[in-house]
Amino acid sequence: MSESRIVIRKAKEEDCEALLELIKELAIFEKAPQEVTVTLAHFKASGFSENPVWWALVACVIDPETQAEKIIGMALYYIRYSTWKGQRMYLEDIIVTEAWRSKGIGRMLMSQLIFEAKQKNLPAIMWQVLDWNTEAIKFYKRYNATFDHEWLNVTLDISK
Repeated sequence: MSESRIVIRKAKEEDCEALLELIKELAIFEKAPQEVTVTLAHFKASGFSENPVWWALVACVIDPETQAEKIIGMALYYIRYSTWKGQRMYLEDIIVTEAWRSKGIGRMLMSQLIFEAKQKNLPAIMWQVLDWNTEAIKFYKRYNATFDHEWLNVTLDISK
């Protein structure tokens, strides 16, 4: 990693295929690969249409010889609204590919995400973490994140 340069930047439409691969890698890690059903076309349209519903930051490693970049991580977010608190940034996923974990990439993504939230005047970032993902929980605790053990996740599937 010392010879390679890491860059955090806003995602572009041409990054979507690599982002979807990271999402699939996360789903395998979370033992739910069958749950990724979004198509590349829908994913692209949702993030890069006239009215996007998500935005993302990407972590890229830059090859020192060719200057080619490879996406090794991402943080995908959207804006949610709380009737009690107003707008909040919702971090849907922060993912670093396995080979690049524990090298500070997640910290770089989180720092840029915090910067983005401040730039957008959003007073908080919210997300979920699986209770068995101890490495992620340790990572989030470094930011003094508050964990809520009262609320349950609820989904109503109306597509069936």
